Amino acid sequence: MMLIFGSPGFTQGNTFSLSNSRQNRKGVPVNHVKEQPTRALGLFALSMISVSAIIALRNLPTFAKNGFSVVFFLTFSALLFFIPIALTCAELASGWPKKGGVYAWVKEAFGEKSGTLAVWLEWIESVVWLPAVLAFIASTLAFVVSPELSQHRYFMFTVMLIVLWSGTLLNFFSTKTSGWISAFGIIAGSIIPGIAIISLGAYWIGLGQPIHIEFNTASLMPEFSLSTLSYFTATSLGFAGIEVAAFYVQDTKNPQVTFPRATLIAALTIIVIYMLGSLAVAAVIPKEDMELSSGMMQAMAEFFTFLHIPWATPVFAFLSVLGGLALLNTWLIGPSKGLLASAENENFPKFTRRTNRHGSPIAILLMQGILGTLLISMNLFISTVNQFYWIFQIQAAQLILMVYFLLFISVIRLRYTQPDTPRLYQIPGGKIGLWLVAGIGALFCITAFCLGFIPPKEYRFHNELAFTLVLGAGLILFSAPPFIWQWWRKKAAF
Repeated sequence: MMLIFGSPGFTQGNTFSLSNSRQNRKGVPVNHVKEQPTRALGLFALSMISVSAIIALRNLPTFAKNGFSVVFFLTFSALLFFIPIALTCAELASGWPKKGGVYAWVKEAFGEKSGTLAVWLEWIESVVWLPAVLAFIASTLAFVVSPELSQHRYFMFTVMLIVLWSGTLLNFFSTKTSGWISAFGIIAGSIIPGIAIISLGAYWIGLGQPIHIEFNTASLMPEFSLSTLSYFTATSLGFAGIEVAAFYVQDTKNPQVTFPRATLIAALTIIVIYMLGSLAVAAVIPKEDMELSSGMMQAMAEFFTFLHIPWATPVFAFLSVLGGLALLNTWLIGPSKGLLASAENENFPKFTRRTNRHGSPIAILLMQGILGTLLISMNLFISTVNQFYWIFQIQAAQLILMVYFLLFISVIRLRYTQPDTPRLYQIPGGKIGLWLVAGIGALFCITAFCLGFIPPKEYRFHNELAFTLVLGAGLILFSAPPFIWQWWRKKAAF
């Protein structure tokens, strides 16, 4: 228990704020400003910061594919991954509260090259993730017009392209503008729809309507095959983003006690929301008919038809699109700012340091838009929308797992190489607690990373070897640029 709740004897000194430094969903500081004294955050506020940074309704259909065993996947992912990475980031952020996030932390532990690799992986993961969230937005938007359009390749491609470049151009302007859009979109497009889908699911089950899942002990446990356990890889992506809360450890009253408790509350809250939301979807939509990108809207259309208010379906779809746009907007600018911090140290070509008068990294944003366009064009060639969605979701998860693995080994190394660096929060339990928390997290990252190469049977990848080779080639291609640039610099120096 001490590993979770920490030591009650810790007394905090003066705290400083990073609150005026906007952060993205992945915890990268944006518009870094001079630290200022602030009123300390309480347990509830810190918990809700974690929840708002992570919850994304687009994950519900993926989780719903597991039926009642989603309880198993979410619980174990929280214990073995979410809580360890939250505590790890809290120690790193409290000891090294520097601009750059993962770049600064990994650099501190292993040097400039490793820090550059970490921030590059974080940025390229957000690019690889774009097709999945854009597919969610496009398929949801289809329900405003005609649900059949969610299966129309050219409609999906056109909408994804328009949304991607609209978001890219928007972020050329002040981050105050994009920040306002994100805040509004999260409330209208995530919180309200989330409450609605859980409430309607409970109402449906309470009335004794037909459901497509079984609630019993046997269905609680998944089939223990490698293809089924690959859902751990997708689940890890659903928990990504806890770095945001880690930056607020500077503003927390008695962080050694408050932060781990807030993490536990956030984990329970996120599990409950994901669990109830995904079970609501699974209850009304058969697993074999469920679309990963539009499964939530399939369920809501079923609910509203049952209630004899079909007009509510496009209204709900519109709100969900707002939520998707808010999430997209945050991911477009946040990791780009993190990459800019590394580029300013000459770790990438000179053109990547170019910004406009608003301080937006326009070169990186353009590079992101071009790569995103190439990736979403694969929708025109991959057999089904589910296959398209799963490939990019898993590839993004593997890339972010590499980042988190670097963070786990960084916190271990820094405890040994810089033991005297002041930390407002420290993973409790001494070095045994450190190795237990960070070691479990690192092992989860390795296991989930490897499981991602095995596709679930329901997505009908007829050539599993080809699927594995595509992911492997993608990892090499997406990870290579920092190494290529370092090689080029050395060659040019001679």
